[in-house]
Amino acid sequence: MLFSRRQVLALLAQGIASRGVKPRPRGKPSGLPWNSTLTDIAAQAGLREPIVYGGLETKEYIIETAGPGIAFLDYDNDGWLDILLLSGSRVDNSAKDATNRLYKNNRDGTFTDVTRSAGLERSGWAYSVTIADYNNDGFEDIFITYWGRNVLYRNNGDGTFTDVTREAGLLTDDIRWGAGASFVDYDRDGHLDLFVSNYVDFAFDRVPRPGAKNTCNWKGVPVHCGPMGLPKCAHALYRNNGKGVFTDVSDAAGIAAAGKTYGMTVVAADFDNDGWPDIYVACDSTNSLMFMNNHDGTFREEGLERGSALSEDGMEQAGMGLGIGDFNLDGSLDIFKTHFADDTSVLYQNDGEGFFQDLTIRSGLAVETRFVGWGAGIVDLDNDGLPDLFAVTGNVYPELEAKIPSYRYRTPRTIYRNLGDGKFEQLIEQGGPGVTAEHASRGCAFGDFDNDGDIDVVIMNMNEPPSLLRNDVTGDNHWLKVKLVGVQSNRSAIGGRVTCHYGGRKQAQEVLAQSSFYSSSDKRLHFGLGGETSARLEVRWPLGRTDAFDNVEAGRLIVIREGEGIVAREKFGGKPVSPAG
Repeated sequence: MLFSRRQVLALLAQGIASRGVKPRPRGKPSGLPWNSTLTDIAAQAGLREPIVYGGLETKEYIIETAGPGIAFLDYDNDGWLDILLLSGSRVDNSAKDATNRLYKNNRDGTFTDVTRSAGLERSGWAYSVTIADYNNDGFEDIFITYWGRNVLYRNNGDGTFTDVTREAGLLTDDIRWGAGASFVDYDRDGHLDLFVSNYVDFAFDRVPRPGAKNTCNWKGVPVHCGPMGLPKCAHALYRNNGKGVFTDVSDAAGIAAAGKTYGMTVVAADFDNDGWPDIYVACDSTNSLMFMNNHDGTFREEGLERGSALSEDGMEQAGMGLGIGDFNLDGSLDIFKTHFADDTSVLYQNDGEGFFQDLTIRSGLAVETRFVGWGAGIVDLDNDGLPDLFAVTGNVYPELEAKIPSYRYRTPRTIYRNLGDGKFEQLIEQGGPGVTAEHASRGCAFGDFDNDGDIDVVIMNMNEPPSLLRNDVTGDNHWLKVKLVGVQSNRSAIGGRVTCHYGGRKQAQEVLAQSSFYSSSDKRLHFGLGGETSARLEVRWPLGRTDAFDNVEAGRLIVIREGEGIVAREKFGGKPVSPAG
């Protein structure tokens, strides 16, 4: 789509990149049955406390609007997913009880708040979370970014955590807006390093008031300022010395050479299939970054060359959330990225060598431009063997709706159902009451919290309790879950890849430490198998070792330990059917 100079200047004045595109016409509905229903059970599960984040009716500063991520994690190693909620604050500091919250899974569909006993009470403006076992002691640790100073919590293995930010070398002297973050073993030494993006160089006394400048309005309505017009930030890579101490290697590794952007969600994964993790950063209103691993401790930034930095028409977008997966079943990782209203989400298809083609229009995603998109995933919600796309939405301007009713602050979730052949069909009502419900959502995480063989979703809602969408799948489709345990590789197997072969199809997934929007999902990889009752698994470990397993029976969680093979096969809802080893 071509823009006039006047249109481009108008877009730039809005403060957030949006291409101003109209939705494409919708095709005829497929009429195919949809066998997944998502229902919000947060209240009955015990997730009732609101997540405090900025003003309720207006937001005067950009710091109030981005909102945080959320995490599924198994902090106590009992095989059941717990939930970590991040919290913000109020500009006037009136929310004295606002804190991050850890909820323990009671294994009966309910959760208990264990924040205080776990040592995780903390106030401030939290943004993203990455989960992994950075010190290889067998327990998942937590890193959270903040406007202010980030924090690393070491899991003590007894249900408690200790703030080790200073002793780990991660406590900065200056105030930064920490945004996305991901653990990654970029140098393949078996120890997890850490990449952190930064968003805006922000200070309350340096930001204009709403309406004060051209960059402080949206469609003529005075709103908070930014990000355009505010200073951009550089991003950081920290190397783990193997003893739990990190050193900033941003300059030596080539990260600083990429320059400054408005960095958001970070995903570390092998996009060019060379066995080494690359790093992709979704960036708001600036070109997104693709750092390709040189195998020598350095990276080269090639987002523009590889087609993953801009839209198909060469425009910057408000890159926020990232879904990573193999939607077209070719064994390579594709990218689903969410953006602002009056723009489309984007689907980038990987050619197998880390070069991407924008398939947004051809795939059917361009039918939707109404919503501001955030958390996202490429996940098989109905277990039919075709990964679907899921996204949560919500505007950033609560004051806008009163003057322009078509731009609602609270909006529904959306599913793009995979029809095969690279085509998708948008679903809202068919997805169930948890999809049609309207909220101003931000982060979301994917995982099977009730261990029943399907993918559930936990969602952050601004100034409301979270949503916990229980997935109820009907029909005869099968599934398989895989948990990798590293030995020579990092214990969490971050960067480990499983390629699942079933019924003539193959699907690749990797163990990720962050994706969606600022969030961390279940480390157990979930494969829908459709009508197949068994599959072949190929595993590539983070340090390069490969293993293969034939005729793996469906309907089980398969635990694979590096160098030992399958050490457990667990039927959910029952007892293990083979020893844990």
